[in-house]
Amino acid sequence: MSATDETVVLPPVPAGDPAASRSATLDAHEVSAWFGDHKVLDRVSLNMPAQRVTALIGPSGCGKSTFLRILNRMHELVPTASLAGQVLLDGSDIYDRGRRITHARREIGMVFQKPNPFPAMSIYDNVLAGLKMNGIKAGRGERDDLVEECLVKAGLWKEVRDRLRQPGGALSGGQQQRLCIARSLAVRPRVLLMDEPCSALDPTSTRRIEQTIGELSDEVTIVIVTHNMQQAARVSHQCAFFLAEQGTPGVIVEHGDTDAMFTSPQDPRTSDYVNGRFG
Repeated sequence: MSATDETVVLPPVPAGDPAASRSATLDAHEVSAWFGDHKVLDRVSLNMPAQRVTALIGPSGCGKSTFLRILNRMHELVPTASLAGQVLLDGSDIYDRGRRITHARREIGMVFQKPNPFPAMSIYDNVLAGLKMNGIKAGRGERDDLVEECLVKAGLWKEVRDRLRQPGGALSGGQQQRLCIARSLAVRPRVLLMDEPCSALDPTSTRRIEQTIGELSDEVTIVIVTHNMQQAARVSHQCAFFLAEQGTPGVIVEHGDTDAMFTSPQDPRTSDYVNGRFG
């Protein structure tokens, strides 16, 4: 049965505290990764707690984005890619043979570096695109409510509520990125992965995306790759510093509370990186 053949009912918003019910802990255990014979990550372990923002920092080429893609099974889309280790979502391995890849990606959403709305599709239909891809059924009233809910959470509702039927491609770059966040939220993920979501945006749009991240962190676990140290300090609760030295695979040099990582790192390489002495 294909993903489009599988009918799934949209999960209801939990009563009480939705954050406590939906947000999930993500654990990576001894994760190694290869592209062909080239090893790019070596035994990376990291706990990403529920209702927290974890920032992955480090210079280009150290495996941060590869690690992020492993967290929702996108790494395996590359023909030469392979991996070892475990990724646990609230204790359940997302790579378990009995687990559908579509289910893993529905629970662990992704926002990419470059905004990728469907340009000819309306803003309204862009938000709901994930439902169609996952075979999730919802009535007209539910769809209307969901579009508003997700656009509000993405900080975009007030800007687009009077033009929901206009193409998503007509929005500005920052608005398109927030539309992509709204689209990811529509399937009610438990974790949201963000791969340098602000790198192509102006300072005003970056500030609004960072605001959105702060507002969402009570509801969904967020893991963000960023090269901007000020951004990591502003938006995250904890950081993991990745490094690949002299052609060796990427490893985590140090991880912990963001304030401690920036003010009193334990490893001199961490101190050098967060203070801009390399990378």
